[in-house]
Amino acid sequence: MGTPSGTLPSRAQVVIVGGGVIGCSIAYHLAHLGWTDVVLLEQHQLTAGTTWHAAGLITSAGMTDETALFFSRYSRDLYTRLEAETGHSTGFRPVGHLSLATTPERLAALRREAAWMHGFGVEDTEISAAEMARMWPLAKTSDVLSAFYVADEGRADPVGVATSLAKGARQLGTRVIEGIAATGVKTERSRVIAVTTEQGDIETELVVNACGIWARQFGALAGVHVPLQAAEHYYLLTDTVAGMDQDLPVIEDPESYGYYRPEGDGMLVGLFEPVGAPWSLDGVPRGFSFGKLPPDWERMEPYLAKAMERIPSLADTGVRTFFCGPESFTTDVRPLLGPAPELDGYWVAAGLNSLGILSGGGVGNMVAHWIVDGVPPVDATPVAIDRTATYETSRKFRKERTVEQLGVLFGDAVWPSWKPKTGRNVRRSVLHDRLVAQGAHFGVSAGWEFAEWFDPAHDSPAAEMNYNRPASDEIVRREHNAIREAVGVIDMSLMAKLIVQGPDAAAVLSRLSAGDVARETGRLVYTQWLNTQGGIVADLTVTRLGEEKFLVVASDIIHRRVEPLIRRETRPGEFVTVTDVTSATTLLTVQGPASRELIGRLTDSDLSNFAFPYLSARQVHVGYAPVLALRVTYVGELGWELHVPTEYAAGVYDDLMSAGADLGIRPVGLSAMSSLRLEKGYRDMGIDIDNTDNPIEAGLGFAVAWDKPGGFVGRDALLAAKAEGPPRDRVVGLAVDDTEADLFGNEPVYLNGTRVGYVRAAAYGYTVGGPVALAQVTNPDGVTAEWLKSGGFTVHTDTTHWPARLQIPPFYDPKRLRILAE
Repeated sequence: MGTPSGTLPSRAQVVIVGGGVIGCSIAYHLAHLGWTDVVLLEQHQLTAGTTWHAAGLITSAGMTDETALFFSRYSRDLYTRLEAETGHSTGFRPVGHLSLATTPERLAALRREAAWMHGFGVEDTEISAAEMARMWPLAKTSDVLSAFYVADEGRADPVGVATSLAKGARQLGTRVIEGIAATGVKTERSRVIAVTTEQGDIETELVVNACGIWARQFGALAGVHVPLQAAEHYYLLTDTVAGMDQDLPVIEDPESYGYYRPEGDGMLVGLFEPVGAPWSLDGVPRGFSFGKLPPDWERMEPYLAKAMERIPSLADTGVRTFFCGPESFTTDVRPLLGPAPELDGYWVAAGLNSLGILSGGGVGNMVAHWIVDGVPPVDATPVAIDRTATYETSRKFRKERTVEQLGVLFGDAVWPSWKPKTGRNVRRSVLHDRLVAQGAHFGVSAGWEFAEWFDPAHDSPAAEMNYNRPASDEIVRREHNAIREAVGVIDMSLMAKLIVQGPDAAAVLSRLSAGDVARETGRLVYTQWLNTQGGIVADLTVTRLGEEKFLVVASDIIHRRVEPLIRRETRPGEFVTVTDVTSATTLLTVQGPASRELIGRLTDSDLSNFAFPYLSARQVHVGYAPVLALRVTYVGELGWELHVPTEYAAGVYDDLMSAGADLGIRPVGLSAMSSLRLEKGYRDMGIDIDNTDNPIEAGLGFAVAWDKPGGFVGRDALLAAKAEGPPRDRVVGLAVDDTEADLFGNEPVYLNGTRVGYVRAAAYGYTVGGPVALAQVTNPDGVTAEWLKSGGFTVHTDTTHWPARLQIPPFYDPKRLRILAE
């Protein structure tokens, strides 16, 4: 335990718990934003836990979303200039970084990665094996197809980075106290009022859990789920290596699960083995501050052998240290950041997946701005802690999932068809066994097993780890065509479904919603919930079921975001309750031109346009079952969502499949849904729209009720954006009229040779006759229909520049004749 290094104050505006690089970075950035009434508490000494033994790589390899790339590049720039400000070196050395492609599949992936990063100013340059050999003469290059070189990246000193950040925070007035442990938080009416410590309480309205490998345990003290797990992580420090040069670039070799860099006169060999080992499942001991773990030579020997193949001289070099220390890993190897859904005033900044130094500067910047401004400066969707589910903290899940996460982080998960193999079958629809019997091939999202496609012959092709058209292409085509031409049934039980009711439900939901949801009973409204700057934080439907009762349906990835947003918008004296009915309801979406005929065979309710118009809801019977039917579509066809009480679901599903036999009915998976919705240009929260988009930029201005009484959160910012004219950045439809082309997402878009954007989501459009996508494009003079019609657009894959059409209206049925069919 450390010796207390400061007097504990009785009150602070913010208390940060944890003195690793993340806690220090948040304190530093808060101070620069003018928040200096901040206490950083470290139970041991700064850098204890994992920061002190980090390898310190500063690279952007694999950062193929804007948030992750921001974290790494901002950190690089910060560490370059920090010593001049604080007088303490970060040890940053821009020696360069190399990623190796030793298979055709990896070459395609790295070319795509490089093309995407070029659009954000990262010069990731493909070089030949011969050029690499000249750059790194100690490395074997005979199997290298290409290498990808970023010259201005490299490595830093982890302790120096954290210490410099802490010093910068102290210089501006932040109190950094070592040797005193936080022991919990005090709460009142679902919000933080104090942090408890070994030496008394600190009153505060805001606590940041930056406890690293202890974050799950500290969160549990307040009832906050922080799903991360420590795993063994290895690197080797060698004796002197002849010919070693301190300025050699860092090498990452994904097929060998290793990275290599100079360390003194020797070398550091890092390992990210594909079969990892969780450590201390029942909790990290309090006293484990600068601890090491006994290394498992036998388990790691195959990966050390691969390292010696890449750097042959290692075979004749002695070992100074074979180091094993813990690093925390999360369900999807992304950080856990932002306000906790369970408790107001409680923030989390943990789960850095061995990338704490690499991402620390950017994470601190993001979290500090999020706290001060109330909105994150970059897209929070992929890193927000409210994307997680509570089961992820269970011992069984952590034990299973952590095994594959080191390999996932190091490149196993780059392929479009990759899915996790561990921690599966956590959440299953009550229809799961029926889907299995129909030949379902399952993916997973938020723990839910969902059907990607169905092969009745039970001979589904194996998913291939490459960027080729999936082997399931013909299967998905049949399901796509069934919905376009006949009728299909999709089990969408994974969607979040919440009943919001009470005398003030309409008022609260109206303030949250950009659309007018306080409509007549039985009316469904598609709407967005915004932050104060107009950015989209939720994309959902709100259906009025009664004077004081509403149904909110949202995607699985923002399931845990909905209730806190409602809770935080409810004002003193207002009364609203939220009941999560996701588990109580099976959601079947029945879509296609024959959907009215099919459901009509099972109900005595009138499904005509007059009696049951588009965007309306009715309580009906389907077979025996009482069902809430919503006439709505996410595929661009006549169709209904059937919200079925779970105990009736099997009977309704069987009735639908039996009654539709002569109509060409098919069970349909989410791969076909992706194709169908992209032909219609329907957006997907966290995929092609996020909190950096306002509804105008997202192409959703039609869903905004600009003048509704009482306004809505973000209205002023949205009106200001509207007054500026056509948006400079906009999400638009993109299509390639070549049946040989395939798009998967992140492909750059060019106009007459100048990059203007990139693809956010893509699929093959079987009705349109080629790939369809939603792309974000930029034009300084505004993205207008006329500009898009100017022609000259291309989209670039790893092999080809494909001519592309870009437009604002959907490519399929722009007049909605199919949706409104009589």
